[in-house]
Amino acid sequence: MLATLTSKGQLTLPKPLREQLHLKPGDRVEFVITEDGRVEMQPVTASVTRLKGMVPPPQRPVSLEEMDTAVRKAAADR
Repeated sequence: MLATLTSKGQLTLPKPLREQLHLKPGDRVEFVITEDGRVEMQPVTASVTRLKGMVPPPQRPVSLEEMDTAVRKAAADR
């Protein structure tokens, strides 16, 4: 896919790319230059509601104390 840089330094992302990344007007993207000189682009704004349902609910409720203990154990294991 090609895009043309305007005199103001702006790019219009091709529609297939916007659709693939689920980008909407106002969304932000991050450009990262890799060690080999390649440029990677990643969306950085997404509604937290898009995350809903990605992780199954726990089999039983977990207390704050249990969460704190798990976090401490994971940090200690590093």
